[in-house]
Amino acid sequence: MPNYKLSSEAENNLIRIHQFGVQRFRMRQADKYFNTFFEYFEAIARQPFSFEAIDYIKPGYRRCVCGSDSIYYRVNHDVVEIMTIIGRQDLDNI
Repeated sequence: MPNYKLSSEAENNLIRIHQFGVQRFRMRQADKYFNTFFEYFEAIARQPFSFEAIDYIKPGYRRCVCGSDSIYYRVNHDVVEIMTIIGRQDLDNI
C-alpha cells in the first residue's frame, strides 16, 4: 500500500483550497475537488519518481499538477512527504 503523509502546511493548504472552492464553486464541487487530491496523493505514493523533479526550486522536491494546483513533495526513504500545495488562487493574494 502506498505510504504518504501530509505536512501541517499541506493540511492547511487543503483547508484553504476547500474553503476557496466552497466560496467560488459551492460545496459539492469543492468536495469533489478536495477528494481528488487524495487520489493524486495515492498515485504519487505509488510512483513518486514519475513526476517532475524541481531541484531548481528546492533540492529533492518533485511536483505533481492536480487541476489548477501543484502538489510539492519529497521522498524520504519509503514515505512520500506532501510538503505544500500551491495554486492559481494563491496568486490572487500576491
